[in-house]
Amino acid sequence: MDYKKIGLKCGLEIHQQLDTSKLFCNCPSLLRRDEPDFKISRKLHAVAGESGEVDVAASYQASLGKEFVYEGYDTTCLVEIDEEPPHEINEEALKIGLQIAILLNAKIIPFTQIMRKTVINGSNTSGFQRTVLIAQDGWVETSHGRVGIESVVLEEDSARIVNNEGKKVIYRLDRLGIPLVEIATAPDVKTPEQAKEVALHIGEILRTVKVRRGLGTIRQDVNLSIKGGKRVELKGFQDIRNIEKAIEIEVKRQEQLVKSGKSVKEVRKVFPSGESEFLRPMPGSARMYPETDLPLLKIPRKSMDEAKKNLPKIKKDFEKDLEKEGLNKEMISLLLKRDKIEDFKELTHTINNPLLVGKILLVFPKEIAKKEKISLEAVEKILDKDILGNVLESVEKGKVPESHVKYVLEKIVRGESYLDAMKIKKVDVRSLEEKVMKLVKNKPGLSSNAYMGLMMKELKGKASGKEVMEIIKRFVK
Repeated sequence: MDYKKIGLKCGLEIHQQLDTSKLFCNCPSLLRRDEPDFKISRKLHAVAGESGEVDVAASYQASLGKEFVYEGYDTTCLVEIDEEPPHEINEEALKIGLQIAILLNAKIIPFTQIMRKTVINGSNTSGFQRTVLIAQDGWVETSHGRVGIESVVLEEDSARIVNNEGKKVIYRLDRLGIPLVEIATAPDVKTPEQAKEVALHIGEILRTVKVRRGLGTIRQDVNLSIKGGKRVELKGFQDIRNIEKAIEIEVKRQEQLVKSGKSVKEVRKVFPSGESEFLRPMPGSARMYPETDLPLLKIPRKSMDEAKKNLPKIKKDFEKDLEKEGLNKEMISLLLKRDKIEDFKELTHTINNPLLVGKILLVFPKEIAKKEKISLEAVEKILDKDILGNVLESVEKGKVPESHVKYVLEKIVRGESYLDAMKIKKVDVRSLEEKVMKLVKNKPGLSSNAYMGLMMKELKGKASGKEVMEIIKRFVK
């Protein structure tokens, strides 16, 4: 399809949960699986926004006349049930939001107003969502050209729906108030492929800061229109792989609507197939009004400088640094693929030996799992970060030779305590020479490396590789 010819304009909205306590109270961002401690029931009503008008989407929701039941826990406070004013904004969440804004080349707003956004589908007990614009006018580069970042916003996540019984909808309050960063791109995306690339690139940036991981912690929406048509918002992407297909299907639908003269602004829910259905009318600016319980938010220069000072590196920069440290591309790829970057950073603070740290995180556990005939997950559970840190610290202090590390880890996996595993009886030089001489005599004609492998297997860490190779070279010409 010629997307330029049909005038496709497309932008993304990406919502990512941050890994902190809640945005306007001190409650933990903890999703519960046990039975709730209490329930409350509410009916919500549409109110006029800052413009003095009632938003069309809010009016539509109000017309449905639904009752909302909210289930809460001992980790739910009065702020979440709208019985107490909000606390001041979470400073840690604000700092993470500033870091994201800087990584997106956006301009931070030094004075900004926390707003209320009317939402009466029941997902907020108050009937509105608190939201604050912290940066704007950024950009990201793609293989198809630059895509603008219109806004970076901090806002509260909604309550999560657990049952919809027609006129009665049941929500859980454990998710309500978890900090979200919302990133809205400009309508610069010109093809479905570019939409996917932008989503992946922004996702990569988000993973460098302190965000929550797992299903439901990140959501993508797509806004699009074609020549002669109206803007439509597609909601519900949790799998980026669906974006291309959904855009393709919606563009075909829009072409038919433009031909029939029936194109309208609307929000549509997307299914895994890429198909979508009407959800509600497109909301407008009439649903926004200032938050009267909180002061104007001031973001001082000190906060901006602090965010820049501790700015994490994105994937490309990190790859370059690792290559300089001597890691090969395969190991770098594994670190990124297996989400071991934070472990790697932490362990390299213990010892300035990136190659060894890479091996104990990625190579040794896999080899030990194969040798002991157990799962890699079981090995990694035993060799946790504390154990690996202790072993590396012993190497750094000269208590354990680097060549013995794998053997020590093997002993720990077999059930020995860390202290017992560290007790390695070394073989003296004379004994080494005798072992090598015997091996060469019994297996003549092998290469030095072959003898080295056989010797290290027999010695099980009781001598360094350097020592063994020096002796082998004296006997193998």
